[in-house]
Amino acid sequence: MVFSARRANGFRLERMQASRQYADGGFANTYQPSVQRVPEGRPTLADLMFRGEGRTPAQPLPAIDPRQTWARPVESGLRATWLGHSTVLLEIDGHRVLTDPVWGMRASPLPFLGPKRFQPVPVDIEALPPLDAVLISHDHYDHLDYPSIRALAKRRVPFVTSLGVGLHLEAWGVPAECIVELDWWERTVLPGGLAITAAPSHHFSGRGLRDRNATLWSSFALRGERHAVFFSGDTGLSPAFAEIGRQLGPFDLVMIEVGAFHPAWGNIHLGPDNALRAWEQLGSGRFLPVHWGTFNLAMHPWSQPADVLLANAPEGRVMPRLGEPVEPARFEAVEPWWRGGTEADWQGAEPQNAGLPALPLQE
Repeated sequence: MVFSARRANGFRLERMQASRQYADGGFANTYQPSVQRVPEGRPTLADLMFRGEGRTPAQPLPAIDPRQTWARPVESGLRATWLGHSTVLLEIDGHRVLTDPVWGMRASPLPFLGPKRFQPVPVDIEALPPLDAVLISHDHYDHLDYPSIRALAKRRVPFVTSLGVGLHLEAWGVPAECIVELDWWERTVLPGGLAITAAPSHHFSGRGLRDRNATLWSSFALRGERHAVFFSGDTGLSPAFAEIGRQLGPFDLVMIEVGAFHPAWGNIHLGPDNALRAWEQLGSGRFLPVHWGTFNLAMHPWSQPADVLLANAPEGRVMPRLGEPVEPARFEAVEPWWRGGTEADWQGAEPQNAGLPALPLQE
């Protein structure tokens, strides 16, 4: 059931085909990438499965149970809890929004093979507080997780996602009336006034061999009565960031992907250096890095994104521990909590959490 065997039809298909991003039976990037892919040095499947140093932590990462903090009011009006990879519980002006929820142990179509998470999420999915929306950026396995969607579908809250992704959600038990699919620059407004706008990203989609780019991928901007937040989803660097900053900013917090990158994939993932450029182009907001510290999805050491950010961004970063609720306006110095878990050396042996890649890492 992790695959969606159905194809879009009816009104959903009409909306997809009407998108400026849709052509020749699928979606395409419409912004030119700012970083070109390096053709040589592309890692092989054997590289991804068996080679590389420090790709998993040597010991469990420090984690915090957030439930006591969640039970207290958000004094500044904006609080974020990074729960691993791209999963964040965002509390903004009285609303709670969960981004790309992944509680599953593997980012894979197979329960016994594929990238395995370093450790469980700091809190069970059943222990989440009441939600006002679930946000899904795109349909890759490390962002759209079958067991998590099945559990959250019971809550009957709005699922806001990119065009076409609702086909998966509906097949997995989310009521059709709870699904909102957006094209880039479209927006929906939740009861209570929180506006969610889909924005461009430079990526791709697909969960199997026959559904490449069958659904759209997006970033999102959320704007409440007092605060605004940007969530990148998965993306490479493109002029879209400057346009998003102009049209949807300013932001109080920007959540930008920093991990699982390689020069051969430079146009579909940022990595920490390009994430800093994207942050600069957005033009505002404290920077909370996401898409790292959870799965072994690339050749670089697991902590490299955090180390690069620590060295090259002297201020404005929000880098909490797993499960640590933080109010960006009150977050002070970054502590390198991830150090001490970086001594694993997997050169020449199978990494503990390696497996078949979660998705084909190419455009």
